[in-house]
Amino acid sequence: MKVKITRNAAKKINEVLAQEEDKELKLRVYVTHKHGSHAHYGMTLDKATDKDVVISTDKDIDVLLQTDEELLDGVVVDYLYIPEEGFVITNPNKGNHGDH
Repeated sequence: MKVKITRNAAKKINEVLAQEEDKELKLRVYVTHKHGSHAHYGMTLDKATDKDVVISTDKDIDVLLQTDEELLDGVVVDYLYIPEEGFVITNPNKGNHGDH
């Protein structure tokens, strides 16, 4: 499984991780809901379970993904400043290029 984190997102994620007392927490990306081959994503800080794979990214951030959820493979975590400031998670490999 693959995950890409942009430079903007990595900066914000590292700020959040630095504030956490529990240094075992990792970024989890998950599917909030799906319809057909399209999914919507969320993220939180969490600890790995036996149903997860830990993906190390090129930004030195480990990401937890549920191994049996194919719509997570290839997600891209970005942080945008316009039109609204916040995280955006897409999966261009699965035809998801943003909210609709």
